[in-house]
Formats: sequence, structure tokens, C-alpha cells
Amino acid sequence: MKHRVLIPTLLMSAICTTAAFAIDKTPVSRQSAQAPVQQSAVVEGANNFYKSDKVNMQKITFRNQYNMQVAGNLFIPKDLDQNTQNPAIIVGHPMGAVKEQSSNLYAQKLAEQGFVTLSLDLSFWGESEGQPRNVVSPDIYAEDFSAAVDFLGTRPFVDRNRIGALGICGSGSFVISAAKIDPRMKAIATVSMYDMGAANRNGLRHSTTLEQRKQAIAAAAQQRYAEFTGGETQYTSGTVHQLNENSTAIEREFYDFYRTPRGEYTPKGSSPKLTTHPTLTSNVKFMNFYPFDDIETISPRPMLFITGDNAHSREFSEDAYKRAAEPKDLYIVPNAGHVDLYDRVNLIPWDKLVSFFNQHLGR
Repeated sequence: MKHRVLIPTLLMSAICTTAAFAIDKTPVSRQSAQAPVQQSAVVEGANNFYKSDKVNMQKITFRNQYNMQVAGNLFIPKDLDQNTQNPAIIVGHPMGAVKEQSSNLYAQKLAEQGFVTLSLDLSFWGESEGQPRNVVSPDIYAEDFSAAVDFLGTRPFVDRNRIGALGICGSGSFVISAAKIDPRMKAIATVSMYDMGAANRNGLRHSTTLEQRKQAIAAAAQQRYAEFTGGETQYTSGTVHQLNENSTAIEREFYDFYRTPRGEYTPKGSSPKLTTHPTLTSNVKFMNFYPFDDIETISPRPMLFITGDNAHSREFSEDAYKRAAEPKDLYIVPNAGHVDLYDRVNLIPWDKLVSFFNQHLGR
């Protein structure tokens, strides 16, 4: 008999929902027995799979300090003078996603403005190494960003003193975690950021009780016995695979990106049933993740926090901004939700991002 685990709270970022649901190979929502309701994928300005004719893309790999191979896409402006040293930006994808979801779009748009950019797959996800797949490891995620600095800083056409980082959704918290101990990241920006630690410990707007947190931890600990003795790997959280009349607004928001042609992408060799779903036993590691502690020590390096005024995740950007030291900036995008800033090119504040990196990295 397969072990099914019900998680009673929001436990993820870019693919989290406020509804509880379990995964037994295929995720099951609380309302899965009801008739599904189709969600429209036609969203104004959405262009996740944007392809620029102004940049060249190279698929690259590099190793982090754990000797794991990290995969990425390197974008170089076609008119870049590779005989000089240029500024560069690392772009991290939403938690549970891959570089083809949101981060490639940002990387190309910034490369069009003259930056060398690198979108990467975090370890255990996408084309990067790491077994078992979909493991949560905040320390290794942060290390991947530092390893990306290693890679870029050793390219002859990159100025290692002008490397910045941009984290989307969950990667925003990983970028901050990395930047606290890696001063080579000279400018740090986040978009629709999730504090993955707080989201797992407390839920949105502190909606998770201590008892619910303990239940989630106990379920994961018990599952370790099952898997240690040869049982199947269990997965949790993530985007629902169908909607119904009782689906929440947040469920619909993520479904509209991850489960429709708007943003759906399954890496080669993976399964769409596991897209966005971390392993149950590893997801509790976020409980020990406190990326905003000591965030003020990043100063005097500048930080930019971008969030939508209607974003359910807005609380995390506001918290980070409050704790950070100067120079810092909180930019709230009018009429934008959380997922809107993944791919809606008509809402993403490109000018703000470009001016931030131009000011602090130069071109």
C-alpha cells in the first residue's frame, strides 16, 4: 500500500498553493473528485518562451563546490565586444521550475541591453545534476549561484568586478543567501520573491500554526523510514494538475502558468507529473532556512526588490526591504500579481531593472 501524505499548509514558492494536497506519483488536490474547471492560458503580454534575435545563446555547464554539474544558458549580445571585459548577470528561476520558465526570458531581455547573462538550473532540477531529482537543498542552491560567479568571472569577456545576480520567486531567497557570503555579487535584485524558509514555517500571512508545522515535519520524518527501506519516493506541494469550482485564486494563478502552454515545460527525461513538486522528505529543510537573517551585512552592495501590488508574495519583499541596509529599493508594480512578473513583458519593469544594473555594474 502506497504511503500518501497530506500536507496541511503552503510549503513551496513559485509553485505553491494555499490548498493542501498530497502526491502519490500524481498530485491529488482536496477537491480532485470534483469536475475539473478549465483555466484560460491567454494572458495579455505573456511571453515566457521569448526568443531574441539580438543575442546568441550557448548551453554551458560548470561544477559547483560539491562537484555537481550545473547546467545553464549563456546569453551574449550579438554586438558585444568580446575583446573587452563586460558586466554580467546571473538569473535564477522560480523554485521548482527550470531555466526555461521565466529566467531565460529575463536573461535575454537583459542581454539585449548589453549585459552578458547566465540563466541556470538549480541542482536537482532541470538539466543540472543531483539525485534524487527534485531535492530541496537551500545551501546547494545558494552554492550554485556562487559557482555561476566562478564560471562568469573566469570568462575573458566578463569583468569579474561587475557581476550581479537576479533571483525570481524562490531564487530571490537563494540569491540573498549566497550574496551574504559572496561579496563578488556586486548588485542583487529579486522579482516576486519568496522567502522559502518563512513560507514553509509560517505560510502566507502567518496562516500556518505550530501544530501544522509539526505535522508536516513528522510526516516527512516518517517517510524517511519508508524510503530508507526501499519504498517509493514521495513528493509534495507544487502546482495542482487540475482545477475545479473550489480552486483558490493562488491555485489558478500557478496553474495558468505551469499547467498550460503559457509556461508549461518538462525537461528531457523528466515527468510532467513531477514538475514543480519537491521530494517530501527534503522539503522540510526549508524549515531551517533563514535567508533574511543578517541581510543587512550585504550593504554597501545595492539591493532591489520588485513585487506586484497584488502579489500574494508581496509580504516577503517588504520584509526583506525592511531588514536590508542602504542602498536598497522596493519597487511595487501596479496592477501586477505574483506570477504576472514571471512572463508578462507588458508589466515587468524592464527599465527599472536595466537602470539598476547599469548604475551599479555599468556597461
